[in-house]
Amino acid sequence: MTRPSADDESHKVIATNRKAFFNYEIFERAEAGVALVGSEVKSIREGGLNFRDSFVDFRGGELWLVGCRIGPYSHGNIQNHSEGRDRKLLLHRREIDSLYGKVREKGLTLVPTKLYFKNGRVKVEIAVARGKERIDKRRDLADRDAKRQMERALRARR
Repeated sequence: MTRPSADDESHKVIATNRKAFFNYEIFERAEAGVALVGSEVKSIREGGLNFRDSFVDFRGGELWLVGCRIGPYSHGNIQNHSEGRDRKLLLHRREIDSLYGKVREKGLTLVPTKLYFKNGRVKVEIAVARGKERIDKRRDLADRDAKRQMERALRARR
């Protein structure tokens, strides 16, 4: 079995947090590495990842990914990783300070939006976001529905 080249795996998306785009208004994005153990990476490659309700937390000047569930590795042993543990995010100090300054503003938070492999390493895309209100969510659904109906009408005319 041949291993794919670095170009093929440079941005292989593992999971996207679609709920984050629905529940939050996204302002700015940043890429961070994730500190994982070997069985976690193998489990992610198998597709055992769920980060629907996860968020990013500041603790002691560091960023942590909280609520991300990585299932146990199928061929693991008794020393398999704990699936609900918090994982440290790897960023430069100036990036952490910049994100912390933005999140200190009222109503802003950090949410993970995408998890992917980049050159063989697991990366997470985090976004500075503000929670949407119910009215905004309804408006987004109505806009999406109207756009879908317009596309159908255009296709029918062709």
